[in-house]
Amino acid sequence: MTALDLESATPRLRQAFEYWTAKCGGRSMPARADIDPAEIKPLLPYLILMEVRRDTKPGWPLDFRYRLIGTVTDAMMNARYTWKCMSDLPHQQPDSRIWRNLASVTETRQPQVSRVPYVGPHKDFMSVVDLVMPLSSDGETVNMLFCIVDFVPRERSY
Repeated sequence: MTALDLESATPRLRQAFEYWTAKCGGRSMPARADIDPAEIKPLLPYLILMEVRRDTKPGWPLDFRYRLIGTVTDAMMNARYTWKCMSDLPHQQPDSRIWRNLASVTETRQPQVSRVPYVGPHKDFMSVVDLVMPLSSDGETVNMLFCIVDFVPRERSY
């Protein structure tokens, strides 16, 4: 099991990590089939499921496709990304921080917490903190990423 440091993570991210850990059941990572939406209703609005794609486009040995985006997360984004591949989004391609984070979890098969500046349409938020956790249908190869996103508000000065 990973020694992920969640001290600075939000309660929502810690709850998601505890759920993911319980679903591992002695394995290094659970499968998508192990994730039951009925068990994580409070997390669903903040959820993103990413499909890990390999060698699906010439010149792209790795890609990620948005499969499911929770309602709160979707509302905070600049566009609707469900079913879009990150390779088709110039600001999310391999030189982006989000791509590097997803690729790192895919390669290491370990969960990762990251914080990135918020660039969406709502100016009340300063950053996004997310937890990306690997899923594998065969217990070895990461084929999906289970992500929980939280939005950190700007400090208000009066």
